Amino acid sequence: MVRAYIGLGSNLGDRLGYLRGAVRGLAEIGKIVAVSSLYETTPVGYLDQPWFLNAVVALETGASPEELHRHLLGLEEAAGRERPFPNAPRTLDLDLLFYDDLVLNRP
Repeated sequence: MVRAYIGLGSNLGDRLGYLRGAVRGLAEIGKIVAVSSLYETTPVGYLDQPWFLNAVVALETGASPEELHRHLLGLEEAAGRERPFPNAPRTLDLDLLFYDDLVLNRP
């Protein structure tokens, strides 16, 4: 098992509902160790959009980084995430922040 940290964000629709759903979805691929407080943040890049609700989840998982990334993309898709342009508003944004001490050099 490894410890991974996942960044969660939402700035469309029921932001809190999307984040809660993401936490439930993450529990399908590992054990939730901790969930941070919620933070409301301004958008970066494309500024003409609503503020974000953000959190971080600590997860213990046996999934590989690639499996975990695919799971994150599936959760985003299930939440109706669309990608019309970079930094567009989104129902759900999940970012793999840390995967133990592994360093991956890819976008």
